[in-house]
Amino acid sequence: MDLVAENLVFRPENEYHLNNVSFTMTRGKLYTILGRTLAGKTTLLKTIAGLIAPDSGSITYSGKEFGSLPVWKRNVAMVYQQFINYPHLTVFDNVAFPLKQRKVSTATIQQKVSQALQQVGLQGFEERKIQALSGGQQQRVALARSLVKEAELLLLDEPLVNLDYKLREQLRDEFRGIFNSGLMDQSILIYSSTDPVETMQLGGDVVVMDEGSVLQQAKAQDVFEHPADTRVALIANDPAMNLIAGEKTGGMIVINQAIRMDVPRHLKSLMDGRYTFGIRAADISIDKEGDLWEVELSEISGSETFIHLRNGEHSIVGLLEMVKDIQIGEKISVQFDTQWLYAFDQKGDLAASPFQKAD
Repeated sequence: MDLVAENLVFRPENEYHLNNVSFTMTRGKLYTILGRTLAGKTTLLKTIAGLIAPDSGSITYSGKEFGSLPVWKRNVAMVYQQFINYPHLTVFDNVAFPLKQRKVSTATIQQKVSQALQQVGLQGFEERKIQALSGGQQQRVALARSLVKEAELLLLDEPLVNLDYKLREQLRDEFRGIFNSGLMDQSILIYSSTDPVETMQLGGDVVVMDEGSVLQQAKAQDVFEHPADTRVALIANDPAMNLIAGEKTGGMIVINQAIRMDVPRHLKSLMDGRYTFGIRAADISIDKEGDLWEVELSEISGSETFIHLRNGEHSIVGLLEMVKDIQIGEKISVQFDTQWLYAFDQKGDLAASPFQKAD
């Protein structure tokens, strides 16, 4: 059973929130919608749920028109950034609420609620009131309430964004376990995120969005290895992939008079000309044989150091897997690991990836 969107447009006040959005999603799979704030992720989820009516375009599910169905007829569950629970009810009653609304038998409610609470690690919390739970536990209650509905479409709108870092990591692992357990094989799971690391860790298929448009839909690994264009390269990496304009001429890549490098094997088949070259922060290192760059900012994050560098009109960010005291204004020698260099053409489309086999 497929969920198919064709040319969805939502343009309130002449501003595109969805701009000809099309995709196909298949039952039993996890899809992550990745994009920056205001990319259109929440609008798309609300359109699927029936909370927003698009100006044009269509949504079908299992071959049947889905867009015209009212919300209450869609078998959809949604978990929001701001988790929504009923504060006057216990954990059990919060999770059981949609089943009671359907007048499901007491025995079935007991069985389904117990199973859902076990899935999200809240067994033993049945009689607690919502106010007695932590933020992470409350989010798990919201997820469990969605699971018991056995919805055909489970929509999760940045469900971890308001939690602290450690709790996000823990719940992300738990979510991944639920997604991969086989218990959701009858559903389509759509998870929105601004975090490329979270997206790659969840796996599945990724729909990259920007300014209301779909830029790429592919498996997570393919998006990482073969970003369709420079916009995807920026969105799907944290920190964003460094993009530097330069020229391939013969066996050299020339960025400016000071920065030149040998063409790596996987780029040798490219025609000579102007390109935008991309390299991830982790593929930049301090090396006495490298080119001189001036430090604009140095940030220590845990056991890593991010260095913001400038050479002429070019700015890059490097990631050192160590704690290193580097002063602003200091000039350091930097080396690019060119075996991981990308090339994008003048339109911004991917011209060559380091994950392609060299000729």
